[in-house]
Amino acid sequence: MTTADPFPFAWRKSSYSGNSSNCVEVGFGAEPVVGIRDTKDRDGGALVFSRKAFTALLATTRG
Repeated sequence: MTTADPFPFAWRKSSYSGNSSNCVEVGFGAEPVVGIRDTKDRDGGALVFSRKAFTALLATTRG
């Protein structure tokens, strides 16, 4: 059985990652949400945040 992706994102990986699979991808979609997934397991699901929560996450992790 195939299920539709509830959040069809345009996934992006940082150019700093090169060909490494040791990173995450960030996905932006039409909905006001942002997804984050592991490049080693793209089918393993994604963390989904509101854009406001994602902005707060970035601000916190950037220090």
